[in-house]
Amino acid sequence: MKKMYLMYFLVAGLLFQGHSGYAQSADRGKVMEGLVFHSSLMGDVRYTIYLPPGYETDARKYPVVYLLHGYTDDDTGWLQFGEADRIAGDAIIKGEIPPMILVMPDGGVTWYVNDYKGKKPWADMFIKEFIPYVDKTYRTRPEKQFRGIAGLSMGGYGALHTAMRNPDMFAASVAFSSGTYTDEQLIKMDSKSYKHVFGFLFGEGLEGKDRITDAWKSFSPLHLLETQPFDKLKTVRWYLDIGDDDFLYKGNSALHVKMRDMGLTHEYRVRDGKHAWVYWRTGLKNGLQFIGKSFHR
Repeated sequence: MKKMYLMYFLVAGLLFQGHSGYAQSADRGKVMEGLVFHSSLMGDVRYTIYLPPGYETDARKYPVVYLLHGYTDDDTGWLQFGEADRIAGDAIIKGEIPPMILVMPDGGVTWYVNDYKGKKPWADMFIKEFIPYVDKTYRTRPEKQFRGIAGLSMGGYGALHTAMRNPDMFAASVAFSSGTYTDEQLIKMDSKSYKHVFGFLFGEGLEGKDRITDAWKSFSPLHLLETQPFDKLKTVRWYLDIGDDDFLYKGNSALHVKMRDMGLTHEYRVRDGKHAWVYWRTGLKNGLQFIGKSFHR
């Protein structure tokens, strides 16, 4: 009899585990990759989207977080290496973040800006075409309060300047290891690096102080803090996260100091780590939680 009871509980336990594991897997949400948006400004723009648990079975509308990838990566980076779908799905199931849609556009190596020649206006495309397309195509809540933006490295830079230039459109901005450079760093950058990374965006063939062009200043978070209306900047919640061994520490530290000096409320995190996926993966949930708080009344 004892053996029979023991066998019953073992089988029941296995069945429960199997059902629980299946339920968690099924309820983590849905990912769609290789999607294409047809832009009049940029041509075809690829994107990946994560739809939260319940999206395909209910009729509710959801808040949106735009998740920007880093330099030389693409729209799949946050899934392939960042495991964003797993992290978001588990956090939603556990009630740690509200259900939300994650949209991951392919920014190439544009730094999410308009190039100075006007041939690749990625920033204009994103605001004027892509966000309206997402709001029309998916069940989003299209108000500022329910829209956030986040990114890593180049994407962190993009998350900052996009929200600073468009504070009426975003409730929160989260920048992991932001690719923010000071003017001094740009001035002293070797010619080869400048040409390869920034020249085609902000001004080609430039040296020294000539690199601090209007195009550069119009997207530099450090300059935007000075030129954008302070009352507008205050309406966005800001979150900076940088590893103590990250090579981008100067620009991030300068941002923190400037925000503190001007009285702009923000969160500043320095954790143990460097410029690597293990750092961004372990910080993503906290970043989504920060944005998620903006979605509550």
